[in-house]
Amino acid sequence: MTPSRWLLLALLISPLHAQARLKANIERITKSVNAQWGIYIKCLETGEEITLDAARQMDTMSVIKIPLMAEAFHQIEQGKFKLDDRITLKEEDKRPGTGVMRSLDPGATFSVRDLLMLMTIVSDNTATDLIFNKVGGTEPVTRFMESEGLASISATGPASRWFAALRAAPNAAEFHREAKTPFGLASPQDIGRLLEKIATGKMVSKAASDEMLKIMRSQVYSSRLPRYATGFRIPHKTGDFLPYIGNDAGIFESEKRNVIVVVFTAKHFGSGPYLEDAIGRIGELVANYFGN
Repeated sequence: MTPSRWLLLALLISPLHAQARLKANIERITKSVNAQWGIYIKCLETGEEITLDAARQMDTMSVIKIPLMAEAFHQIEQGKFKLDDRITLKEEDKRPGTGVMRSLDPGATFSVRDLLMLMTIVSDNTATDLIFNKVGGTEPVTRFMESEGLASISATGPASRWFAALRAAPNAAEFHREAKTPFGLASPQDIGRLLEKIATGKMVSKAASDEMLKIMRSQVYSSRLPRYATGFRIPHKTGDFLPYIGNDAGIFESEKRNVIVVVFTAKHFGSGPYLEDAIGRIGELVANYFGN
């Protein structure tokens, strides 16, 4: 083989070796934490993909709020309601868990845009169920995702249903082991494809996709994918039931690259902060690889 052909072969093989090293390093992190993992990574510019059980349907926890937000914009596009429609908070609307609305006085009013923002950036469960009410429940979300070719994504119930089931369980660990009442279901791959549609302006419309990205860019929680990553802006959405589940799904954005990263976990009975740190290390590997 001539030197020029050796050089061409080396140029072709080198990226494959680098990608294999990235995947091996990610797998090394997952093996250091006793949990079930599902990972989907795709660079939109190069088409490179890294997957680890990415087709497995898993509990999304609050990552299901991304499909819910997409359905809200879908209905807004259809003229069913508007972003500036006002909704009044009632005492019976309040939900436990993450968010701030449960601490507010009844009678406060919020726009649909406010609710979508709170639902996403502080994962407000009260805002979530108000948006579910606005779109007509969980079924429209699941049907819309199926129509978009994302059949694994299912909105299984409002936040109120999940918290009621948790309260009725013997304890949190047993509740998770039984896995009878997921907060939502999806494969990391389908959540990644949903994010790709948003990133490329193809979810509902370019304007709607841009609004969804704008909301996710305001995310407050940064203890997972963005934890150690540099050189990228990362619109994303977390999903929590620590220490058992710690999920994160987002887009690593830079001038040169847009990389979809979805990390789902389950069946983790160790330290919640340790699980979050491992997800952060995966984010760091992705940022270092695609930032070069």
